[in-house]
Amino acid sequence: MKAVVSLLLVAWLGGGPAGAHDRSTSYSSWDIQGRRAHVTVRLTALETSHYPWGVGTDRRTFEAKLGEYLTGRLRLHAGDTPCRVTDGPRPLDAALGQLAVEWALACPEEGTLSVRSDLFLDVAPMHLHFAYVTVAGGPPEERVLTAGERTWALAGTDAGGTSLLGYVRLGIEHILTGYDHLAFLLALLLLGGSVGEVAGVVTGFTVAHSITLGLAVLGRIRPERAAIEALIGLSIALVAAENVWLVGARGAGLPVVVVGGLGALALVAVAGHGSVPALTLAGLALFSACYFGLLGRVRRTARLRWAIAFFFGLVHGCGFAAVLIEARVSAERLVHALFGFNVGVELGQLAVVALLWPALTFATRGDGRRRAVLVEAGSAAVLGLGLFWFVTRAYG
Repeated sequence: MKAVVSLLLVAWLGGGPAGAHDRSTSYSSWDIQGRRAHVTVRLTALETSHYPWGVGTDRRTFEAKLGEYLTGRLRLHAGDTPCRVTDGPRPLDAALGQLAVEWALACPEEGTLSVRSDLFLDVAPMHLHFAYVTVAGGPPEERVLTAGERTWALAGTDAGGTSLLGYVRLGIEHILTGYDHLAFLLALLLLGGSVGEVAGVVTGFTVAHSITLGLAVLGRIRPERAAIEALIGLSIALVAAENVWLVGARGAGLPVVVVGGLGALALVAVAGHGSVPALTLAGLALFSACYFGLLGRVRRTARLRWAIAFFFGLVHGCGFAAVLIEARVSAERLVHALFGFNVGVELGQLAVVALLWPALTFATRGDGRRRAVLVEAGSAAVLGLGLFWFVTRAYG
């Protein structure tokens, strides 16, 4: 038990960096008419906290430093010559926790136009910048700029939006750097099981997140991002708590704590606190009560894991969708982007499962007591991370 408590504390205290690193992104829109351009950039306020000027400065100083940073790191070139800022940069109104800045550019008459982004790569090497370009009123194009591909030529053989393989790579990177999604997979796989049981868990998660990913990107559902991110953290904690209960005495204590805790959070939400709606939390409390009750009635509890994987996979799919929704992919390229991104997510997920499951199976085989300790300790660590992410995202 001491080992479990220690791991829980380590996970809780170490969750800050992991949470802060989660999915660093920014977005820009470029309206290019001839050799002139208008640029609008959107990003989260959290991104600027990496720099001294982004914390503790007065508003005027912050806005000046932010404009200087953005225009210096996000540039339009004509050949090798940077285009000149002719108006701005100036801040725009934005939602709480978001920032928006606009400026205008004039380019030399000679040279192929190209967009280059070096935003935040010095502090977040996996940062993704989504550039959205319209040239002379033509069809819009989008491109994902990364540390490995910082420049987008807007004319010639390199023109065009992100390719299908580019979105596949983006999906792979998204799952491999999405530590909350990886923690959820770890929690699902900790108990091991047969090939068929693991396949059921993976299939349930895949089908569910593919459904909500598609619906959200196509605009059929409009999830609230803050609530979804908080619920992803809560899903990790709940699955880890289930693991602890399954390898333990399976008494009524843990289910009562889980259901009662969710009910209490629902009441807190009724009072207007947190990003997760009260009805959602109350529904989770009811689901947890029914699910623990069902687990207590079946012999092969592993066969029910696909249900929990499917249920929370619906939530994680909305989290995956946030990247494509904010990228504002044009209608003509939406299916192209959605298919490639989803394939990338699946390939990344399968790679993680292929590495984790054999290792976990080997580590937990044999002595039942050793298996219980390993599952309990690992689940406690994951539980700490899940609770940290939920609290900071819902109430931070």
